Amino acid sequence: MGMMSEFKNFAMRGNVVDMAVGIIIGAAFGKIVSSFVSDVIMPPIGVLVGGVDFANLAVTIQEASDGVEAVTIKYGAFIQTVFDFLIVALAIFMVIKFMNSLKKEEEEAPAKPSTEEKLLTEMRLT
Repeated sequence: MGMMSEFKNFAMRGNVVDMAVGIIIGAAFGKIVSSFVSDVIMPPIGVLVGGVDFANLAVTIQEASDGVEAVTIKYGAFIQTVFDFLIVALAIFMVIKFMNSLKKEEEEAPAKPSTEEKLLTEMRLT
């Protein structure tokens, strides 16, 4: 078997394709969450804290000079990234919790006997 056909078999397996789709959707979801945090959540929090724009919060270690940019620690961007993570983690937790509840309901529901099982039971009773 040639390397190309082995690669094709590997790439076309269900799990690999599902994983690729999950990664693509996850990346898009990450962008949505980042926008939600920076454009919707952080502005009101900034107003509550006294008109602070978290994206611009930084500590300057070395001022800019002669074409060299300033060296800064951008802790405001870090705070926004932490909020991004917390929202993504909460969303994933809620999805998994929902899926587990569906699975639990499925396990708790008694299986209905098939027509064949009903006939066998009736035959045993007579």
